[in-house]
Amino acid sequence: MEPYLEIWRPSGREVAVLTERPVTIGRGLDTALRLSDDAEVSRLHAVIEKVTSGWSVRDLGSRNGTYVNAERILGERVLRPDDEIQVGGVRMFFRAEDVAGSLTVTRSLSRAPVLTRREQAVLQALCRPVALGDMFTEPASVRQMAVALRVTETAVKYHLNNLYEKFGIAGVGDRRRVRLANEALRHGAIAVSEMISAIQDHPVETPRGVDPIPSRTPAGAAAAPPRRGGGGESAGARGA
Repeated sequence: MEPYLEIWRPSGREVAVLTERPVTIGRGLDTALRLSDDAEVSRLHAVIEKVTSGWSVRDLGSRNGTYVNAERILGERVLRPDDEIQVGGVRMFFRAEDVAGSLTVTRSLSRAPVLTRREQAVLQALCRPVALGDMFTEPASVRQMAVALRVTETAVKYHLNNLYEKFGIAGVGDRRRVRLANEALRHGAIAVSEMISAIQDHPVETPRGVDPIPSRTPAGAAAAPPRRGGGGESAGARGA
C-alpha cells in the first residue's frame, strides 16, 4: 500500500497519495497542499517528506504551530502509521504500512483492540451518523442503535460498556459515546468505505417515533474533526 494522507477539512474528506517529492503545506500559492481558506495556517506552514526511517513532518516556523497527536512539535517529527497531524483547523492522518522505526510502544497502543462480532456491529451503528453526516453530527443514541441492530437497549448498553473498557474510556454520561466514536474512527476500528457500501445495499428501516440514522452522505458533506480548541473530546462529533 502506498502511503497517503487522509485529510479532513470542514468541507469534506479527501486523500493525497505521498510520493518521493516533499509535500509543502500552507496558504501560499506554491504549496503542494494548499489550505487557503484557513486563517490559522501560515503561508508556508509545514512540510511532509521522505526520510531514511520513513516519513516525517517538519514545522517551518509557522505562527500557530504544527501538532502531531495533539502535541505541538518543535522542528521535525518522524511519522508512524495512523499518526494525526493538525495544521490550523485541518486534521490529517498518516496512513501507511509499518515501516522501520514504527514498531514501538506508541504504535502498539494506536491499534484498535480486538472486538467481538457483536461489539463491531454496535460500534458501526454508533459511528454511522458521524461517518456519513456532517462535521457536527452526533453519534447514534442507544435507542437508534437498538433499532438498527434489532436488539434491546439493555443489550446495546452491555456491549457499549465492554467497548468503553477496551478503548480505555472512563467516566459516565452520553459524552462517552462521543469519545468512543472518535477513538473508533481515529484507530481505524471502523472502515467507513465498508459502512457506506453496506448501508447502500441494506438501508435501515426506522419505526415511527425514532429519529433515523443517516443513510447516505449529504452532497458536499463528510465527517470531519472540529477545529482545535473545541473541547478536545470531539473528532467529528459533539456531545449529546
